[in-house]
Amino acid sequence: MFHKILNELKLGTLTAQPRRVTGGYMHKMYCIETTTGKYAVKLLNPAIMKRTNVFQNYQRAEYLESILQKNNISIVPAMEINGHKMQCCENQYYYIFLWLEGRALRWEEIRKEHCQMAGEILAKIHKIEQLDKPFVRDEINIDWDMYIAMARTKCPEITDKLKDYRNILYSCQKEFNAALKKIPPVTCICDGDMDSKNVLWVEGNPYVIDLECLDYGNPFWDMFQLALSWSGYVLCCIDYELLKAFIISYHKAYGYVQVDWKALYGSGFGWLEWLEYNLKRALMIECTDEEERKMGVGEVHETIRRIVYYHSIKEELLHHLTTMFC
Repeated sequence: MFHKILNELKLGTLTAQPRRVTGGYMHKMYCIETTTGKYAVKLLNPAIMKRTNVFQNYQRAEYLESILQKNNISIVPAMEINGHKMQCCENQYYYIFLWLEGRALRWEEIRKEHCQMAGEILAKIHKIEQLDKPFVRDEINIDWDMYIAMARTKCPEITDKLKDYRNILYSCQKEFNAALKKIPPVTCICDGDMDSKNVLWVEGNPYVIDLECLDYGNPFWDMFQLALSWSGYVLCCIDYELLKAFIISYHKAYGYVQVDWKALYGSGFGWLEWLEYNLKRALMIECTDEEERKMGVGEVHETIRRIVYYHSIKEELLHHLTTMFC
């Protein structure tokens, strides 16, 4: 398939064996070296491509990606070839990028300066275009009991974890939906996927990658979730100095606005949707192979751990947030 891709797009011939690149949890990325250059090829998950409105979503993300380019945001955009960014070969949809010799930080490598730069980039993205209209987003209404029942026969290794934290999952879902109703009516370009794995560092300078999640959203919502991510949410160990560095840097670039942290807290349970996606993989509902199923099982355990951790630190977190600018 790689030979056919290179031939169709006139990108030369292979000079080395295609190499799988780690890091992504939904799609597969390969490093391709050819006679014309070095490229990253992202093979889009076939299960994702069957979703309703998926092509409209990708087209919107491509459009917003071009806006970020015009506004000099440091990104690695998909290449446009023959008038298209998204390509297709043998029913496999994919994107091609010029290879960037950079490296994403591991979660434990993140320092204050990284959070400051990430917060500043996000603020610049949010400032490009702002609309005074409500933040429109679907509530989360996941039937956790259904997944528990299915897991008993189809994936016993996740059953106990789901049963043990069933009540917390429903409680967190309720808090998430409550937060949706309290978000200020502002909409802008957002990159809710701009966490550590999606920023490459080249000689100390950050470049945002994996921009397929670009969309219109709410700046408060986007800022808070990414501040949590960069400060240690994924490790279940939030470093409040990193959290402060991200948020203060964001405010300096965006302009200070009063934030109702108590109202915003529930938005941190966005991991519930990632949990459901991985339940579908673990249960072979939305999954294409055994490798992906195993990844789904592992992510179910890790994601529940993160949700339970975030649920447990509510008072501590809100104390730090409400005293941050005092």
